[in-house]
Amino acid sequence: MGCCSSASSAAQSSKREWKPLEDRSCTDIPWLLLFILFCIGMGFICGFSVATGAAARLVSGYDSYGNICGQKNAKLEAIPNSGMDHTHRKYVFFLDPCNLDLINRKIKSVALCVTACPRQELKTLSDVQKFAEINGSALCSYNLKPSEYTTSSKASVLCPKLPVPASAPIPFFHRCAPVNISCYAKFAEALITFVSDNSVLHRLISGVMTSKEIILGLCLLSLVLSMILMVIIRYISRVLVWILTILVILGSLGGTGVLWWLYAKQRKSPKETVIPEQLQIAEDNLRALLIYAISATVFTVLLFLIMLVMRKRVALTIALFHVAGKVFIHLPLLVFQPFWTFFALVLFWAYWIMTLLFLGTAGSAVQNDQGFVEFRVSGPLQYMWWYHVVGLIWISEFILACQQMTVAGAVVTYYFTRDKRNLPFTPILASVNRLIRYHLGTVAKGSFIITLVKIPRMILMYIHSQLKGKENACARCVLKSCICCLWCLEKCLNYLNQNAYTATAINSTNFCTSAKDAFVILVENALRVAAINTVGDFMLFLGKVLIVCSTGLAGIMLLNYQQDYTVWVLPLIIVCLFAFLVAHCFLSIYEMVVDVLFLCFAIDTKYNDGSPGREFYMDKVLMEFVENSRKAMKEAGKGGVADARELKPMVGGDEEVTALQEFHFHFLSLSVFTDCTSSGEAFVVCITQDVLLFLFVCLPITWMAEFLSQLRPPSVKVS
Repeated sequence: MGCCSSASSAAQSSKREWKPLEDRSCTDIPWLLLFILFCIGMGFICGFSVATGAAARLVSGYDSYGNICGQKNAKLEAIPNSGMDHTHRKYVFFLDPCNLDLINRKIKSVALCVTACPRQELKTLSDVQKFAEINGSALCSYNLKPSEYTTSSKASVLCPKLPVPASAPIPFFHRCAPVNISCYAKFAEALITFVSDNSVLHRLISGVMTSKEIILGLCLLSLVLSMILMVIIRYISRVLVWILTILVILGSLGGTGVLWWLYAKQRKSPKETVIPEQLQIAEDNLRALLIYAISATVFTVLLFLIMLVMRKRVALTIALFHVAGKVFIHLPLLVFQPFWTFFALVLFWAYWIMTLLFLGTAGSAVQNDQGFVEFRVSGPLQYMWWYHVVGLIWISEFILACQQMTVAGAVVTYYFTRDKRNLPFTPILASVNRLIRYHLGTVAKGSFIITLVKIPRMILMYIHSQLKGKENACARCVLKSCICCLWCLEKCLNYLNQNAYTATAINSTNFCTSAKDAFVILVENALRVAAINTVGDFMLFLGKVLIVCSTGLAGIMLLNYQQDYTVWVLPLIIVCLFAFLVAHCFLSIYEMVVDVLFLCFAIDTKYNDGSPGREFYMDKVLMEFVENSRKAMKEAGKGGVADARELKPMVGGDEEVTALQEFHFHFLSLSVFTDCTSSGEAFVVCITQDVLLFLFVCLPITWMAEFLSQLRPPSVKVS
């Protein structure tokens, strides 16, 4: 590793300063060692399952007596029919393949090793006997000869359930699976409850198969549209932001006006014409309209006030989007970053699922109550799957964090390189190189923190799903509140982690130091962060909607042209989901670039003022924003001393803390009022949900903002 050449002890002893890209040192090495040890443990689980024969049992399959199909087997003590030679019997056949155990997720049937799967339906025992004589594949128990299928009194128990459905071997796994999917309808009943019979389901599936070329073409179209949108956002960002702002305000005013108009119309309507049975319903509707109108009015007023406060900060969002477009021009490999991340995740998930399947067949042979063989892991090793689940979350988050660190490193290199002609040939690969040499420990630590929050939330969600319909209102409220708070905490930590990775890419500091520095910068610029994350995210969301709608419209036109299929539901759902996924992957990279640029810009304006020796690193567009801010403040301060005017730093100050407090107060009031009037839950439950969110999310952020505002450095003098 490249950390051997870095000596940062002297720098750590003195007060640290922001020195972008100047010093490189290894960060969070103990966490990297811990992550490596954890991965070794994951490898041990896979090796254990393979070494105990689970790989052969998984791939080749085994019968109910512990014999692996397709090979010779050793005799198991006290287990009949074990130790058989199944060299020519390569497929697993279930006597009753449709008898599914939904709780334990397995087939409750005797399994046998057979020579071939029945490709056609066998309706009688005579057909089963004929199939065995022709193909040499005995489908009844090993204790029953084919000649006895039609004469033995035990044939009804030892032979498969009639009629035997047509089946085909599953590729690579040598199991005979019924061709007719209606056999597994119980597994899909939650998804197809709208179907009274299987005809609609069959038409949907056949429609997908018929339209597979169109679906593939539309998926490629969504990919192209996502790339085009990333290019043109740079040029339409200024117009788009103001158009969206105006549309949101007009839409809120129009919706509020319509609600009040409907309320007035309903109130003036004569009640004599209403029959007594519907009078109570009419009064309830009138009361509901009044509540909706008041809620919409409060929401519109708050929205207008927020827009009024943030109108000057929208200019920064526009400038950052414009610079982000330039970043993609100089760093075109950023566009392909989602592909590498997705490819790495797919490879890991495939490994994880394969190891999980190995674990399901690992262990020693144990005879169950029915006299058949099951493979179970005993002792402490039976809890290996818990370790395996934690590994799924941690390593998945680690891969996503590597993407964030790579993007942050590339954008930081672009921003803090004054002469863009001196950029590395491939800043993305240079960022990957720095990540591998110096910062894998930081990524491991950040992803572990997310894992610590995600696991309790998943456990609570599992408990909530198991207790659905059994718990009382109070327990349901507590569970939902805890899940919601953990979800909010996870989102906040994700955002903080991303900015911590950016600080690490800039200054090569460990995770905790970087997180603290980034958090201070973000809190000092709280309203600007809110403006970028609301206006910017809303723009990107509309971009996703645009891509999905365009792809869906193209799909309707193409499917309409294809006259041999009229049910478009499933193909359109598949296409729209894929389009949204693709758009989200590409535009999330754009959002990540904007967030990194903002942190770099905040650091740049905090520690530089444009004077000789402290020149700005920023782009010309951002420089224009700073100059416009200076001019606006000079015009606002004409009554003071003209020669000693101050450039307002990027910090927000006491006015931003006050604005946060006011916003959170109105947010709490509106949430309680809206929930209590429109929700069917009890008043106490509504109050509990909203107050918990306020106490554990909103209020701590406000207190932290007020505390950190007191630690602000002095303003920068501009001559």
